[in-house]
Order: sequence, then C-alpha cells, then structure tokens
Amino acid sequence: MKENLFSSIENFWQVNAIGYFNELVTNPLRIVALIIDLTIVIFLIYKFIKITRKSRVWQLIKGIAILVAVTIISGWLHLDILHTILTSIMTYGAIVLMIIFQPELRKGLEQLGTNKFTKLFGIDKDLITKTKEDIYKIVIAAEELSSTKTGALIVIERDIKLQDIAETGVPIDSEVSPQLLVNIFVPNTPLHDGAVIISNNRVSAAACILPLTDDKTISKKLGTRHRAALGVSKETDSIAIVVSEETGKISVAKDGTLIVDVDEETLKRLLIKNVIKNRLEEKNKKNKNDKKEKNKVEKKEETEAKN
Repeated sequence: MKENLFSSIENFWQVNAIGYFNELVTNPLRIVALIIDLTIVIFLIYKFIKITRKSRVWQLIKGIAILVAVTIISGWLHLDILHTILTSIMTYGAIVLMIIFQPELRKGLEQLGTNKFTKLFGIDKDLITKTKEDIYKIVIAAEELSSTKTGALIVIERDIKLQDIAETGVPIDSEVSPQLLVNIFVPNTPLHDGAVIISNNRVSAAACILPLTDDKTISKKLGTRHRAALGVSKETDSIAIVVSEETGKISVAKDGTLIVDVDEETLKRLLIKNVIKNRLEEKNKKNKNDKKEKNKVEKKEETEAKN
C-alpha cells in the first residue's frame, strides 16, 4: 500500500506537475493566472474557515479530517480490516456529506447574488445606504417605543467621538435593529435606565450616563432624559432621540436645541438631513476634492521631473 502511494505521487509529479511548470516557463502569462488562481482559492478557504469555525460545521470538518487521517494510517500499518471499513465509508462520503450539510448547502445557494453573499467576499453596502437603512430602523424602534409609552434615549454619534460616554455603559457592539433597541428599553430590565450610543453604524453601548444640561431656561416639565439629550447635544455634535415615558412623544435634541413632538416622517427627515446629507455627503465631497488635488500635485511633479 505504501509503495503504491509513493508510486502514484511520483507519477503525478512527473506527468502533471513537471509538465505544468514547463508550461509556466514557456508561457509567463500563465504565472499571472496562477497567482490569481491561488489568491482566490486561499481567500475562499480563509472565508470558509472563518465562517464555519463558530458553527457545528467546524466540528464535523474536524471529525472528517480525523477519519481521513486514520484511513491513511491504517493503510500504512496494514490494518486491512479497519482500512477496508474506513475506505468503504470514504467511498460514500460525498453522499453522506451532502446529507449532513444539506441545510448549509441550501442556505449558501439561496444567498447567491444576495447582499449576504456579497458580504462573504467583503463587498459591503455603501456607507450612505447602510446609514439610511439604520436610520429607518431607529425610526421604527422610536415609533414602537412611543406607541407603548416606553421611555428611551438614543444618541447617534457624528464627527465627535462618544467613546468616553460609551465607556460609562455596558458594551454591546451589535448591528442596529428595531428589535434590539426596543428590547433594551423595556422597563425594569438591567439596561433600560440610560442612553444607547450608536457609533459607526453599530449599537456601541447601552445604559450610558450622559451629561445633564445646566441651562436654567429649560422648562421644569422636562425630565432627566430630555435634559441629558440636550446636554450631550450641546457638548458634542451628536443627535439624541428621546421618547417620553409620560406622553410617548418623540423629541430630538440637536446643537443644544430640543425639537418636541415630532412624527415619524419628520424624525426620518431630520435624521437623514443631519446624519447623512450634512455629514457623509460633505465627507465624500471632501474626499473627492482631496483626490483631485492629489492628482494635480502628482501631474505637476511629473511635468517638473520631465523638464
């Protein structure tokens, strides 16, 4: 068995490998194709391992690897009965794998061409599109909290970082979702008393302590949440959304000003205008201008070098 294995490897090397390397020497363009080929394969293996490591599939893969190793070793040691049994199992392994991995295979095929599949290759959504989707989710959560008169305070980070405020609460680091935001503010739960910080399109932390405003002119009818929202909007450029526990009304604090009793459409427009249009679009414009300036400098340097 051992001699047959080495003989097969030698034949493969002489017929296939050496011939392939000779072809690479005579046709250097194939080297580029080889590099691309290897890069794609390595990338797919890396992504596959990364995805499966935290699932039950990883345990199955380790089991299969052990089975293959034992099959090879049993052949080397001439454990004929064991090797025959294991070889038989390996023969029908492909069918067994298809049965075992049927849910995963089906899920993978269903994701072809979808956003989830593009994320597999690191192709994520445009930042503006992602931010707009998150705003819609925040609005849905605010409306749900408003309908049940559940007090809430959500702070959206803009250019000034809120890391020091986030550190006063409980780290979450999760995707933005209406269900999560609503669940956080359920009364008498550990995280409901405090603010949620949304940073870099993620729910960064909950139960955070915000600075209260010291403005004496503010109505005494406003509660702690509203004062905290005004405080954080004065000290930073963030936008705070408040849901009143008494009335269920939604208010927005921006630049130290409180906009009271906003409806769903108004809230959506306010957030899109202040979070996307006034920040992300200007940032994209600035990046384009910086790129143009860089190209001008490079062209100027090339012209001077030629002269």
